[in-house]
Amino acid sequence: MKLIIQVPCLNEEETLPQTLADLPRQLPGISCIEILVIDDGSTDRTAAVAREHGAHHVVSNKRNLGLAASFQVGINEALQRGADIIVNTDGDNQYCGADVAALVAPVLDGRADIVIGDRQLGRVRQFGRAKTLFQHLGSAVASSLAGATVPDAVSGFRALSRDAALRLTILSRFSYTTEMIIQAGNKQMSIESVPVRTNPVTRAPRLFRSTPGFIAQQGVTMIRMYAMYRPMRFFFVIGMVLSIAGLLPILRFVSFYLGGDGQGHVQSLVLGGVLLLLGFIFFVTGLLSDLISQNRKLLENSLERVRRLELGSPGASADFPASSEDAPGRDTHAARSPEVARRSQTPGR
Repeated sequence: MKLIIQVPCLNEEETLPQTLADLPRQLPGISCIEILVIDDGSTDRTAAVAREHGAHHVVSNKRNLGLAASFQVGINEALQRGADIIVNTDGDNQYCGADVAALVAPVLDGRADIVIGDRQLGRVRQFGRAKTLFQHLGSAVASSLAGATVPDAVSGFRALSRDAALRLTILSRFSYTTEMIIQAGNKQMSIESVPVRTNPVTRAPRLFRSTPGFIAQQGVTMIRMYAMYRPMRFFFVIGMVLSIAGLLPILRFVSFYLGGDGQGHVQSLVLGGVLLLLGFIFFVTGLLSDLISQNRKLLENSLERVRRLELGSPGASADFPASSEDAPGRDTHAARSPEVARRSQTPGR
């Protein structure tokens, strides 16, 4: 059983050494543990520091692609390198490395496809009341959309089985956290949460500039993912609300008309007609979106099959627009992925 711990990084030369030092090198039930660092176009010595402090593999994006894309780069690379379980953690040393054991346990036992680390935000001092409240609210919404219970939906400390990693494809350019949960829940994967510890904050968050901006981005992601996987329900609900809203002014006009006072109330009829038309458009959009959704499911199945075929045929994958290199003395077998990283290959090894 092979575990690969991936660490997406952007300018983390100061915190990365401690992050890597805290990660376990041996775990019960795991025969091999490797560390993969994804350098997302850093301008400091992040890649060099990763190699100096024990990273087995370093993938460097030629430019900054964002957290979500770097996460997907790591997943693709870990799969190519034969990972049976993949753990994702942050390069700012936010999470306690010793809790990797707790994350992988449900996957090892076969109980879960994905395990999310619950930071228990109410106990973390650096999280204020307002931020904690918004986190709980966002997690509740994401849990509802995914049909699972995830107390800390935006936690980046998570473990995936190989099968789950093969079936997931992150589309967002902002963050993978809530998208991954909603996608996994709608693909009937088993999701669990386990309590994890956090370390003191070492720097300000870089993913978002303000809490309102973060909430807006996550809200857009959740709406997009729900509309993607449940388009019929999403558009039909909107269509039903508009249709009911359109019937009310029409009924108002009818009541005045039957009472002999129809003149002067034509605007109610016009407003009702417009709202009914919009409701009908949303109904039709829901039907068309549902047909597109079924086609997307076929494409996802095809993509999963292609991935499995590629992984069974070394060297059969396509190029990425990125470069990578392994730590000196480590395995230098080149693995490629079709989206975001280009790997270098050492001849004769």
